[in-house]
Amino acid sequence: MVRLVTIALLIQPACAQGQAVKIRHREGVLRGFVVLRDEKGATLASGEFSQVPHGNRIKSRLVFYFLDGSVDDETAVYSQGLSFRLITDRHVQRGQSFPEPCDVTIDVAAQQVSIRALSTGSEEIKTEHFDMPPDLANGLLFNLIKNLQKDAPKLEVPYLSLSLKPRMVKLAIALEKEEEFTIAGRRVKALKWDVKPELGGLTGIMAPMVGKQPPDLHVWIAQGGVPAIVRVDAALYNGGPIWSIQLAGPVW
Repeated sequence: MVRLVTIALLIQPACAQGQAVKIRHREGVLRGFVVLRDEKGATLASGEFSQVPHGNRIKSRLVFYFLDGSVDDETAVYSQGLSFRLITDRHVQRGQSFPEPCDVTIDVAAQQVSIRALSTGSEEIKTEHFDMPPDLANGLLFNLIKNLQKDAPKLEVPYLSLSLKPRMVKLAIALEKEEEFTIAGRRVKALKWDVKPELGGLTGIMAPMVGKQPPDLHVWIAQGGVPAIVRVDAALYNGGPIWSIQLAGPVW
């Protein structure tokens, strides 16, 4: 599902639906560590986020190394001018944690998606044409959410779902509530955002009836100064369980 990525991105709050997101904070070099847990709190994987600027382009990467040897690895390249625009996004999922391991690359300029199934051992790459809007949210979703203001209207963004048969969906982003978390006993306020996949058309109407409506994604953003993503609860693949991504601290 939504490609999660998180961790330390600063951009302009989203404007009203259909408008470009203007940049307030230019991106720079970043690195952070995260942990992935299941619904019971058991650790599934350790993760690392990095971001490096090259002129007006940013290359970001989020990778998870699972205890069972599986890997979830996404690298996005986007530009930062007056607004953020996705250029390419490559997402690889392999190993037993993923029922449909695959290697998917989105090329916005070429309007193409290249897909390679990894379960078959074949090197064959299938390339399809997709009409992708300039505000495609793949690789940028958490950038958008992190700087949304508390009173921002609902934002809808297009997103190309990750699978062997990708499809374009809408993600509706809205504030859910304000919560608190603690750091070494100190309370910090956070905004919890809800991201609802909207399939659209007949599929969207039928999905809830047949139990195939994708679950919502939830994102917690720390408030007070620079906004920071502290937790994301989401399915990492279509039909998958809800897992939790949280910031990780070093252990000495």
